[in-house]
This record gives sequence, C-alpha cells and structure tokens, in this order.
Amino acid sequence: MQAGTATNPGALRVSDGALTRDGLSARGDGTVLVLACGALAREILALIRVNGWTHVDLHCLPAILHNHPQKIAGAVRDAIQARGARYGKIFVAYADCGTGGDLARVCDEMGVAMIRGPHCYAFFDGVDAFVAREEVFSFFLTDFLTRQFDTLIWRGLKLDRHPELRGMIFGHYQTLVYLAQTEDSDLTRQAQAAADKLGLSFERRFTGYGDLAGALEAAVAQA
Repeated sequence: MQAGTATNPGALRVSDGALTRDGLSARGDGTVLVLACGALAREILALIRVNGWTHVDLHCLPAILHNHPQKIAGAVRDAIQARGARYGKIFVAYADCGTGGDLARVCDEMGVAMIRGPHCYAFFDGVDAFVAREEVFSFFLTDFLTRQFDTLIWRGLKLDRHPELRGMIFGHYQTLVYLAQTEDSDLTRQAQAAADKLGLSFERRFTGYGDLAGALEAAVAQA
C-alpha cells in the first residue's frame, strides 16, 4: 500500500481521493494501533484528537476495497502481520463490510477485536437500531461516501460508461439514506444530488459518530 501521509491527530492533510486509492500510513509509534478503512480516517482522527489519545496510532487501508470486499480480510491480515509487532494492542475499525464473515475469522485467528455490525452504515446509525429497521430497500451514504460518490460509486461501478447498470445494481432500492456524521448543508445537497442521479427518494439522518466512538473508547480503555 502506498503511504498517504503520516497520521496527525491535529489535522489530516491527505485528500479523500488519496484515502480512497492509497489509505493512510501510521506514524509507527504509540502503543495502540487502530487499523481502519480509509473512509473512517477523518472521524477516527477527530476522536483521537478530542480524547487526547496520544498513544493511539491509525493506519488505514484504501477505501476502494469496499468495491472488492473479497479482498478486505486478506488486506487486514497483511497489515496486521506487517505492523502489529510494533504495538501492544491492535483494534480493527471495520465491520463485516461484505466479507461474509471472513474478516471476523481473520481477527479471531490473529487475536484482535473488531467493530460489531454488518457495515459502517450500521455502526454509525447504531447497530441495534440499524438492524431493527430492516431497511432492505435503502442504499446508504456516509459523509465520506457522499464526498466520494462519483469516484467510488458512479465511476467505480462504471455507471458513467454503462448507464444500463443502474437498474441492475440499484433497481431494488427505493431510498437513498444519507447517514450524516456532521451538520453540513453542502454535503446534504451532494447526497440529495446522488439520490437524484440514482433515481431514488432521499432521506437524511444525522448520526454523528454513532457506535464508532464507543467502540474506540472501549478498545483504548482496555489497552
């Protein structure tokens, strides 16, 4: 994986595009390593900063792996093997993310904990609430996915070149639900535009960081 930039809890100078393509390289210090998806880098660094977790280091894999979920478990294994010996504890900030249980099996084998839930949408929304809603006809965006909609979804799924794929991929969805981590009117407009582009109705739901904050707090407290 290419290095995006050194982790800096005070600021993130790497672009969303770099987080999508390359991820984010850890500093190589601290006692706790959070291994996460690039789509969560900004939220996790904000939590590191607000909580004063100077002993926590962050390493992110490229967010584009979400378009190839069969590769996530192997990439996480490789990252743990490459970097894990430097830290006293590793926490994996991924949910299952379409791996069909493969990621949980890797984490069990390597003795590391991970976030509970099927997707980042679930832990932002709150896993129990998300599961209870049974929103099988909803397509979800977060702040990061809204900013990277064209890269990860429109062009990433080749809808720009093959518009006929829209019905095949999104035909069973009815609503685009924007799970907002921040109060940002511009992002809301972008999410609404994404819904219009996909031919879906639109709902915005403010979640903040949801279960992500609690999961990281628990992992750091046990370190």
